[in-house]
Amino acid sequence: MAVPRNALKKWEKVREFALGLPGATEEFPWGETVAKVNKKVFVFLGVDDGSCPLGVTVKLKDETAHAHALASPGAEPAGYGLGRSGWVSVPLERQDAPAAELLCDWVEESYRTIAPKRLTAELDAR
Repeated sequence: MAVPRNALKKWEKVREFALGLPGATEEFPWGETVAKVNKKVFVFLGVDDGSCPLGVTVKLKDETAHAHALASPGAEPAGYGLGRSGWVSVPLERQDAPAAELLCDWVEESYRTIAPKRLTAELDAR
């Protein structure tokens, strides 16, 4: 199954943004793309090979951002009990999926929740 172009473009923008954050690294546990800071995942990017629907999973502690993300079409609390800790999975393949800019805001929010203070300070200094 081919991944819709607009979804793939959003996914690539989000991935590039995430990896541009201070101290961010990319890893591939479970065959899935994740961005980590300080050895902790701050965004799950799934797989981009078309085997699963494209989406991003972020940790949102801010209640407004969390509610906004959950209100996205098809969004749901993340599986494996992660939803209880504020993780939200947002699908990208729908026509009405959030814009890349908003997804990047959520990725930054997730990053700030996970990253050590010195790295968030570095981000603020940019």
